[in-house]
Amino acid sequence: MQRILISSIRWYQRVISAGTAPHCRYWPTCSAYTLTAIERFGAAKGTLMGIARILRCHPFVKGGFDPVPMKFSLRRQPISKEEQISVKKR
Repeated sequence: MQRILISSIRWYQRVISAGTAPHCRYWPTCSAYTLTAIERFGAAKGTLMGIARILRCHPFVKGGFDPVPMKFSLRRQPISKEEQISVKKR
């Protein structure tokens, strides 16, 4: 199941997302976030995390850097000062 989800997301990134202008509120994008979450936590938990991330994406949210946490969580994780500095350098 995990391989099917991963290949579906990669297909979406190559075919659908590549043909549209970038307009994501978060970095990494929701598809990249979900892909990493599935690889890190498995098909069920990773998909839940991806759905929670998509539900957080709405006009009233600021967006920004939102990496996949090391421990399973459906909430956005605060990032450390070191991570903020490394993101600004990119």
